[in-house]
Amino acid sequence: MIDARTAPYGALLLRVASGALFIAHALTKLLVFTIPGTMKYFVSVGFPGWLAYVAIAIELVGGAGLILGICVRPIAVVLGVELLVIAFAVHWQYGWVFVAKGGGWEYPMFWAAAMFTLALLGSGAWALGPFKKKSA
Repeated sequence: MIDARTAPYGALLLRVASGALFIAHALTKLLVFTIPGTMKYFVSVGFPGWLAYVAIAIELVGGAGLILGICVRPIAVVLGVELLVIAFAVHWQYGWVFVAKGGGWEYPMFWAAAMFTLALLGSGAWALGPFKKKSA
């Protein structure tokens, strides 16, 4: 049974924590690996280099949207799909354990599941934007 009193705060916690992680991942690509380094990595795993810009933008804007509670459901779906692509196209070949050389697939798959869960739950408490659950 879902506890209707606490569920909005569970969604809030999942939303804010995930948003912070997506922003951290985007900033790592941008500031640590740099755009040229990220592009080179994307090419090395079979993606076009320009897709690095798309990934950084999706993760920065998506992460901020999650934290603020703006368009949470569509953002969570987009981020979940991004994670499924990463899991299957990049990490699948390395097996299940993410600490394996090259990284396994369980971390991006779990994070994708968390995003699809958030898409089903909605924005939760203290959300600013559209796609919030309407009060009865």
